[in-house]
Amino acid sequence: MNDFGNMQKMFAEFQKNLEKAMSELENMSVTGEAGGGMVKVTANGKREIMKVEIEPELIKSQDKEMVEDLVAAAVNNALEKAEKLATDHLGSSAGGLLTMLPGFKFGGIS
Repeated sequence: MNDFGNMQKMFAEFQKNLEKAMSELENMSVTGEAGGGMVKVTANGKREIMKVEIEPELIKSQDKEMVEDLVAAAVNNALEKAEKLATDHLGSSAGGLLTMLPGFKFGGIS
């Protein structure tokens, strides 16, 4: 019975640490880029897009398709970085327990 009580206590602490780490992700950010930095997209650790920056020269080019492609590429880059940030942060906050779960990815938690 003592082992079960210890497991419950450990799980409660794990859950508390995980919840704290999840809330911290909102204040962390990464920036994805495309076109040599002509398009920049900032996302937070919860994989929410916070900001999109497009260089004026790119807008003046009037190449709508190219702008759309670069925005999509920058968003994908930012989301990829945000997922890695979240996975790393949650993994370290949980004492490495999450990384031991097969196929662990941040998206599976949200």
